[in-house]
Amino acid sequence: MQTMFNMPGAPGGGPKPAADLIKDTSDRAFMADVIEASRTVPVIVDFWAPWCGPCKQLGPLLEKTVKAAKGAVKMVKINIDENPQVAGQLRIQSIPAVYAFFQGRPVDGFVGAQQESQIKQFVDRLAKLSGGADDGGLQEALDAAAEALEAGDAATASEIYSQILGVEPTNAAAYAGLVRCLMTAQDFARAREMLDGAPPELAKAPELAAVRSALDLAEQSAAAGPVPELMDRVARDPDDHQTRFDLAMALYAGNKRDAAVEELLEIVRRDREWNDQQARKQLVKFFEAFGPTDKLTVMARRKLSSILFS
Repeated sequence: MQTMFNMPGAPGGGPKPAADLIKDTSDRAFMADVIEASRTVPVIVDFWAPWCGPCKQLGPLLEKTVKAAKGAVKMVKINIDENPQVAGQLRIQSIPAVYAFFQGRPVDGFVGAQQESQIKQFVDRLAKLSGGADDGGLQEALDAAAEALEAGDAATASEIYSQILGVEPTNAAAYAGLVRCLMTAQDFARAREMLDGAPPELAKAPELAAVRSALDLAEQSAAAGPVPELMDRVARDPDDHQTRFDLAMALYAGNKRDAAVEELLEIVRRDREWNDQQARKQLVKFFEAFGPTDKLTVMARRKLSSILFS
Protein backbone atom coordinates (compact mmCIF):
# COMPACT_ATOMS: atom_id res chain seq x y z
CA MET A 1 0.00 0.00 0.00
CA GLN A 2 1.34 3.39 -0.94
CA THR A 3 1.20 6.13 1.67
CA MET A 4 0.47 9.83 1.31
CA PHE A 5 2.47 10.63 4.43
CA ASN A 6 6.21 10.55 5.05
CA MET A 7 7.10 9.37 8.55
CA PRO A 8 10.13 11.15 9.96
CA GLY A 9 13.09 8.84 9.43
CA ALA A 10 11.19 6.63 7.00
CA PRO A 11 11.49 6.43 3.20
CA GLY A 12 9.21 8.84 1.33
CA GLY A 13 5.95 7.59 -0.10
CA GLY A 14 4.68 10.22 -2.52
CA PRO A 15 1.12 10.98 -3.51
CA LYS A 16 -1.26 8.15 -4.24
CA PRO A 17 -2.10 7.83 -7.95
CA ALA A 18 -5.72 8.31 -9.00
CA ALA A 19 -7.52 4.98 -9.27
CA ASP A 20 -9.81 3.92 -12.08
CA LEU A 21 -12.72 3.16 -9.77
CA ILE A 22 -15.77 3.72 -11.99
CA LYS A 23 -16.31 2.93 -15.64
CA ASP A 24 -18.95 2.02 -18.22
CA THR A 25 -18.94 -1.52 -19.53
CA SER A 26 -20.70 -3.65 -22.14
CA ASP A 27 -21.78 -7.24 -22.69
CA ARG A 28 -18.56 -7.85 -24.60
CA ALA A 29 -16.31 -6.36 -21.89
CA PHE A 30 -18.22 -7.78 -18.92
CA MET A 31 -15.87 -10.73 -18.47
CA ALA A 32 -12.79 -8.52 -18.21
CA ASP A 33 -14.33 -5.54 -16.40
CA VAL A 34 -16.28 -7.56 -13.83
CA ILE A 35 -15.43 -11.26 -13.59
CA GLU A 36 -11.66 -10.92 -13.99
CA ALA A 37 -11.42 -7.58 -12.17
CA SER A 38 -13.29 -9.00 -9.18
CA ARG A 39 -10.52 -11.55 -8.61
CA THR A 40 -8.69 -8.95 -6.53
CA VAL A 41 -11.30 -6.37 -5.52
CA PRO A 42 -15.11 -6.44 -5.26
CA VAL A 43 -16.81 -4.97 -8.33
CA ILE A 44 -20.28 -3.41 -8.12
CA VAL A 45 -22.36 -3.58 -11.30
CA ASP A 46 -25.09 -0.98 -11.76
CA PHE A 47 -27.66 -2.12 -14.34
CA TRP A 48 -29.49 0.99 -15.56
CA ALA A 49 -31.25 2.63 -18.51
CA PRO A 50 -31.65 6.28 -19.60
CA TRP A 51 -35.47 6.22 -19.12
CA CYS A 52 -35.25 4.92 -15.52
CA GLY A 53 -35.92 7.69 -12.97
CA PRO A 54 -34.75 5.78 -9.84
CA CYS A 55 -31.55 4.87 -11.72
CA LYS A 56 -30.72 8.58 -11.97
CA GLN A 57 -31.01 8.90 -8.19
CA LEU A 58 -29.17 5.73 -7.28
CA GLY A 59 -26.25 6.03 -9.70
CA PRO A 60 -24.68 9.23 -8.28
CA LEU A 61 -25.03 7.96 -4.70
CA LEU A 62 -23.31 4.72 -5.64
CA GLU A 63 -20.50 6.57 -7.38
CA LYS A 64 -20.02 8.89 -4.40
CA THR A 65 -19.82 5.97 -1.96
CA VAL A 66 -17.48 3.96 -4.16
CA LYS A 67 -15.11 6.95 -4.45
CA ALA A 68 -15.20 7.38 -0.67
CA ALA A 69 -14.09 3.75 -0.27
CA LYS A 70 -10.78 4.80 -1.90
CA GLY A 71 -10.12 1.68 -3.92
CA ALA A 72 -11.62 -0.97 -1.64
CA VAL A 73 -14.30 -1.56 -4.28
CA LYS A 74 -14.80 -0.71 -7.95
CA MET A 75 -17.95 -0.01 -9.94
CA VAL A 76 -19.06 -0.55 -13.52
CA LYS A 77 -22.25 0.74 -15.13
CA ILE A 78 -24.05 -1.15 -17.85
CA ASN A 79 -26.86 0.31 -19.96
CA ILE A 80 -29.26 -2.61 -20.42
CA ASP A 81 -30.92 -1.03 -23.48
CA GLU A 82 -27.63 -1.21 -25.34
CA ASN A 83 -26.35 -4.33 -23.56
CA PRO A 84 -29.23 -6.72 -22.73
CA GLN A 85 -27.30 -10.00 -22.80
CA VAL A 86 -25.77 -10.06 -19.28
CA ALA A 87 -28.94 -8.65 -17.72
CA GLY A 88 -30.88 -11.46 -19.39
CA GLN A 89 -28.47 -14.11 -18.14
CA LEU A 90 -28.88 -12.77 -14.60
CA ARG A 91 -32.68 -12.70 -15.09
CA ILE A 92 -32.91 -9.03 -14.14
CA GLN A 93 -36.57 -8.02 -14.46
CA SER A 94 -36.51 -4.48 -13.05
CA ILE A 95 -34.01 -1.69 -12.62
CA PRO A 96 -32.09 -0.21 -11.00
CA ALA A 97 -30.52 -3.52 -10.14
CA VAL A 98 -27.14 -3.74 -8.46
CA TYR A 99 -24.96 -6.83 -8.25
CA ALA A 100 -21.64 -7.17 -6.46
CA PHE A 101 -19.02 -9.64 -7.67
CA PHE A 102 -15.96 -10.88 -5.80
CA GLN A 103 -13.50 -13.54 -6.86
CA GLY A 104 -15.45 -14.09 -10.04
CA ARG A 105 -18.92 -14.71 -8.63
CA PRO A 106 -21.90 -12.65 -7.36
CA VAL A 107 -21.81 -12.14 -3.59
CA ASP A 108 -24.44 -9.48 -2.85
CA GLY A 109 -26.94 -7.15 -4.50
CA PHE A 110 -30.24 -5.32 -4.35
CA VAL A 111 -33.02 -3.99 -6.57
CA GLY A 112 -34.56 -0.51 -6.49
CA ALA A 113 -33.53 2.84 -5.07
CA GLN A 114 -31.84 2.84 -1.68
CA GLN A 115 -31.10 5.41 0.99
CA GLU A 116 -27.54 6.69 1.15
CA SER A 117 -26.98 5.01 4.53
CA GLN A 118 -28.05 1.66 3.07
CA ILE A 119 -25.71 2.12 0.12
CA LYS A 120 -22.83 2.88 2.47
CA GLN A 121 -23.56 -0.27 4.48
CA PHE A 122 -23.63 -2.27 1.23
CA VAL A 123 -20.26 -0.87 0.13
CA ASP A 124 -18.75 -1.30 3.60
CA ARG A 125 -19.69 -4.99 3.58
CA LEU A 126 -18.00 -5.44 0.24
CA ALA A 127 -14.92 -3.45 1.30
CA LYS A 128 -14.37 -5.86 4.19
CA LEU A 129 -14.14 -8.74 1.73
CA SER A 130 -10.93 -7.29 0.32
CA GLY A 131 -9.48 -6.17 3.61
CA GLY A 132 -11.01 -2.69 3.91
CA ALA A 133 -10.42 0.69 2.35
CA ASP A 134 -6.96 1.96 1.45
CA ASP A 135 -6.67 5.20 3.43
CA GLY A 136 -3.30 6.04 1.94
CA GLY A 137 -1.50 5.49 5.24
CA LEU A 138 -3.62 8.00 7.17
CA GLN A 139 -4.30 5.78 10.17
CA GLU A 140 -0.69 4.68 10.26
CA ALA A 141 0.38 8.32 10.34
CA LEU A 142 -2.10 9.19 13.09
CA ASP A 143 -0.91 6.24 15.17
CA ALA A 144 2.73 7.26 14.70
CA ALA A 145 2.00 10.83 15.75
CA ALA A 146 0.05 9.73 18.82
CA GLU A 147 2.85 7.37 19.80
CA ALA A 148 5.44 10.14 19.46
CA LEU A 149 3.33 12.53 21.54
CA GLU A 150 2.79 9.87 24.21
CA ALA A 151 6.57 9.45 24.38
CA GLY A 152 6.99 13.21 24.85
CA ASP A 153 8.33 13.87 21.34
CA ALA A 154 6.01 16.77 20.52
CA ALA A 155 8.23 17.96 17.65
CA THR A 156 7.88 14.71 15.70
CA ALA A 157 4.18 14.45 16.49
CA SER A 158 3.64 18.04 15.37
CA GLU A 159 5.47 17.37 12.10
CA ILE A 160 3.26 14.38 11.29
CA TYR A 161 0.02 16.09 12.31
CA SER A 162 0.91 19.13 10.19
CA GLN A 163 1.59 16.89 7.22
CA ILE A 164 -1.81 15.23 7.61
CA LEU A 165 -3.56 18.59 7.83
CA GLY A 166 -1.75 19.63 4.67
CA VAL A 167 -3.58 16.83 2.87
CA GLU A 168 -6.81 16.85 4.92
CA PRO A 169 -7.32 20.31 6.50
CA THR A 170 -10.43 19.15 8.36
CA ASN A 171 -9.03 15.96 9.86
CA ALA A 172 -10.28 16.28 13.45
CA ALA A 173 -7.81 13.82 14.98
CA ALA A 174 -4.82 15.61 13.46
CA TYR A 175 -6.15 19.04 14.40
CA ALA A 176 -6.72 17.97 18.00
CA GLY A 177 -3.32 16.30 18.02
CA LEU A 178 -1.62 19.50 16.99
CA VAL A 179 -3.37 21.34 19.83
CA ARG A 180 -2.10 18.68 22.23
CA CYS A 181 1.44 19.23 20.93
CA LEU A 182 1.18 22.91 21.89
CA MET A 183 -0.15 21.91 25.29
CA THR A 184 2.79 19.56 25.79
CA ALA A 185 5.07 22.50 25.06
CA GLN A 186 3.14 24.47 27.74
CA ASP A 187 2.09 26.95 25.05
CA PHE A 188 -1.49 27.17 26.27
CA ALA A 189 -2.13 30.56 24.63
CA ARG A 190 -1.45 29.25 21.12
CA ALA A 191 -3.35 26.07 21.88
CA ARG A 192 -6.39 28.13 22.90
CA GLU A 193 -5.99 30.33 19.81
CA MET A 194 -5.85 27.30 17.53
CA LEU A 195 -8.93 25.76 19.16
CA ASP A 196 -10.92 28.98 18.85
CA GLY A 197 -9.92 29.27 15.19
CA ALA A 198 -10.87 25.71 14.24
CA PRO A 199 -12.72 25.32 10.89
CA PRO A 200 -16.53 25.27 11.25
CA GLU A 201 -16.61 21.65 10.03
CA LEU A 202 -14.73 20.63 13.17
CA ALA A 203 -16.81 22.61 15.66
CA LYS A 204 -18.71 19.57 16.94
CA ALA A 205 -16.04 16.94 16.46
CA PRO A 206 -15.59 14.80 19.59
CA GLU A 207 -11.80 15.00 19.18
CA LEU A 208 -11.92 18.77 19.63
CA ALA A 209 -14.36 18.54 22.54
CA ALA A 210 -11.92 16.23 24.31
CA VAL A 211 -8.90 18.43 23.68
CA ARG A 212 -10.84 21.50 24.81
CA SER A 213 -11.54 19.77 28.13
CA ALA A 214 -7.88 18.81 28.36
CA LEU A 215 -6.81 22.40 27.75
CA ASP A 216 -9.24 23.68 30.40
CA LEU A 217 -7.69 21.23 32.85
CA ALA A 218 -4.16 22.12 31.85
CA GLU A 219 -4.82 25.82 32.40
CA GLN A 220 -6.57 25.06 35.69
CA SER A 221 -3.72 22.94 37.00
CA ALA A 222 -0.88 25.17 35.78
CA ALA A 223 -0.85 27.11 39.06
CA ALA A 224 -0.92 23.99 41.27
CA GLY A 225 1.76 23.89 43.96
CA PRO A 226 4.93 21.73 44.00
CA VAL A 227 4.12 18.02 44.25
CA PRO A 228 6.59 17.07 47.05
CA GLU A 229 5.27 19.78 49.34
CA LEU A 230 1.65 18.79 48.71
CA MET A 231 2.42 15.10 49.20
CA ASP A 232 4.05 15.89 52.54
CA ARG A 233 1.02 17.85 53.70
CA VAL A 234 -1.35 15.06 52.68
CA ALA A 235 0.82 12.50 54.50
CA ARG A 236 0.54 14.53 57.67
CA ASP A 237 -3.25 15.01 57.34
CA PRO A 238 -4.92 12.46 55.00
CA ASP A 239 -8.31 14.15 55.49
CA ASP A 240 -7.09 17.50 54.18
CA HIS A 241 -9.16 17.11 51.01
CA GLN A 242 -8.36 20.52 49.56
CA THR A 243 -4.63 19.78 49.69
CA ARG A 244 -5.21 16.33 48.18
CA PHE A 245 -7.29 17.94 45.44
CA ASP A 246 -4.46 20.43 44.75
CA LEU A 247 -2.05 17.48 44.66
CA ALA A 248 -4.22 15.76 42.05
CA MET A 249 -4.15 18.85 39.86
CA ALA A 250 -0.38 19.24 40.28
CA LEU A 251 0.12 15.60 39.30
CA TYR A 252 -2.09 16.12 36.25
CA ALA A 253 -0.02 19.17 35.29
CA GLY A 254 3.06 16.93 35.48
CA ASN A 255 1.42 14.45 33.07
CA LYS A 256 0.99 11.89 35.85
CA ARG A 257 -2.59 11.06 34.98
CA ASP A 258 -2.86 7.78 36.85
CA ALA A 259 -1.65 9.30 40.12
CA ALA A 260 -3.96 12.31 39.70
CA VAL A 261 -6.96 10.05 39.22
CA GLU A 262 -6.05 7.96 42.27
CA GLU A 263 -5.89 11.06 44.50
CA LEU A 264 -9.35 12.17 43.37
CA LEU A 265 -10.74 8.68 43.90
CA GLU A 266 -9.27 8.74 47.40
CA ILE A 267 -11.17 11.93 48.19
CA VAL A 268 -14.41 10.34 46.98
CA ARG A 269 -13.61 7.26 49.03
CA ARG A 270 -13.08 9.33 52.18
CA ASP A 271 -15.86 11.89 51.70
CA ARG A 272 -17.87 11.71 48.49
CA GLU A 273 -19.87 14.86 49.39
CA TRP A 274 -16.80 17.04 50.06
CA ASN A 275 -17.20 20.54 48.63
CA ASP A 276 -20.37 19.69 46.69
CA GLN A 277 -18.82 16.52 45.20
CA GLN A 278 -15.91 18.47 43.74
CA ALA A 279 -13.66 15.41 43.43
CA ARG A 280 -16.27 13.38 41.53
CA LYS A 281 -16.99 16.33 39.23
CA GLN A 282 -13.27 16.76 38.56
CA LEU A 283 -13.00 13.09 37.68
CA VAL A 284 -15.78 13.55 35.11
CA LYS A 285 -13.76 16.39 33.55
CA PHE A 286 -10.74 14.10 33.42
CA PHE A 287 -12.82 11.43 31.66
CA GLU A 288 -13.97 13.98 29.05
CA ALA A 289 -10.39 15.03 28.44
CA PHE A 290 -9.03 11.47 28.23
CA GLY A 291 -11.87 10.25 25.98
CA PRO A 292 -14.47 7.53 26.69
CA THR A 293 -12.36 4.65 25.36
CA ASP A 294 -9.11 5.59 27.09
CA LYS A 295 -7.91 2.73 29.31
CA LEU A 296 -7.53 5.04 32.30
CA THR A 297 -11.07 6.37 31.82
CA VAL A 298 -12.50 2.85 31.71
CA MET A 299 -10.54 1.75 34.79
CA ALA A 300 -11.32 4.89 36.80
CA ARG A 301 -15.03 4.78 35.95
CA ARG A 302 -15.14 1.22 37.23
CA LYS A 303 -13.42 2.21 40.48
CA LEU A 304 -15.64 5.27 40.93
CA SER A 305 -18.79 3.18 40.48
CA SER A 306 -17.49 0.65 42.98
CA ILE A 307 -16.94 3.41 45.56
CA LEU A 308 -20.26 5.16 44.95
CA PHE A 309 -22.37 2.00 45.05
CA SER A 310 -20.54 0.11 47.79
